[in-house]
Parts: sequence; C-alpha cells; structure tokens
Amino acid sequence: MVAGKLRAMSTPRLTEASFIVLGMLERVQPATPYDLKQVAQLSTTHFWSIPPSQLYFECERLAKEGLLSEEREQAGRRRRIYTVTQAGLEALNAWRAEPGEARSEVRDASLLKLFLGADPAMLARAYLPEHEDRLRRYEELRNASGGIEVPRGPWLALDAGIGHFRENVRFWKRLLEEEDEEDDDGAKEETSAG
Repeated sequence: MVAGKLRAMSTPRLTEASFIVLGMLERVQPATPYDLKQVAQLSTTHFWSIPPSQLYFECERLAKEGLLSEEREQAGRRRRIYTVTQAGLEALNAWRAEPGEARSEVRDASLLKLFLGADPAMLARAYLPEHEDRLRRYEELRNASGGIEVPRGPWLALDAGIGHFRENVRFWKRLLEEEDEEDDDGAKEETSAG
C-alpha cells in the first residue's frame, strides 16, 4: 500500500519533448497538438527535432500527469485543446532554472559520410549550397524582426544557429578549396611528368 502511494505521488518522467510542449504552450496557449507542430516547424525543429506524433503523444501524457489541462471541442473535429497547469509551469520553471547536462548531439549525414571515407569534394559540393541557404534564411529571419516583440531566448537560439551555419559554410568552403588545390597540384604533376 505504501509503495502504491509513493508511486502515485512520484514526479512524472519529463523529457526534452515534454519541455518543448510545456514551453511552447506557455507562449501560445490554448493550442492543439497540430498548432504546436506548426510552431515547432518555425522554431525548435531548427535545433531540436521532434516527430509530430511525439507532440500529440506528449500532450496526452502530460495531461494525464496533471501538467496540462485538456478540453475537447464540442462540435466539428472535436480537437483536443491544451493549456499549461500551475504544476506544468512549476515543472517548466524548475527545468529552466537548472543548467542540465552539458551534452550536445550532432546527427549530420555529411559528417558521417566524411568520417566513413566519402569523397570530401563531392560532399562539399552537395552540402555547401544547403548550408549557405539555411544561413541566408536564418540571417533574413534575424533581420526581418520588424519591431515585433519577441522574448530574448528565441533570438539567442537564432544567433547560435547563425553561428553554427556560418561555421558549416566556412568548413565546407575550406574543404572544397583544399580538394580543388589538390586536384590542381595533381594535374600539374601529371603535366610535368608527361
């Protein structure tokens, strides 16, 4: 009986996905999981990917844990509409108050291929335009604030993204230049030997 009470009173297991839901809802509530998916596509998915199905699951799970309140539309599609409860805000604020682990995860197919022996010049030619485009879009977004009042956190995250893609562009350009120089040197050696 005591173990059952302790289990019922335990703190719910919260993940980064949980905090994405809580944090986004804090800003745009009330919202449906579909609304959160739209917000995530414009914001957090640029640095923390989360499948849309997980947003739906997290909303339902957090509501069962008492961190979100849920209402159903009475007509039409009967969508679930969520808001953050006081307990949800407390959990979010406690998470924000702690620095957490200093870990970062990079999942980049180009780096994996580079590591495993793919042609560096081919990768640079393929990925450089993608990184340049992403950098351009981030810089345009940064410059297009239009006086809109936005909390500081999203701007700081955007600035970090700009720095990340500037480095990617620098890296792939340098790699392509080095590969081109090696090709030129190899061609000169063949010419002088022939």
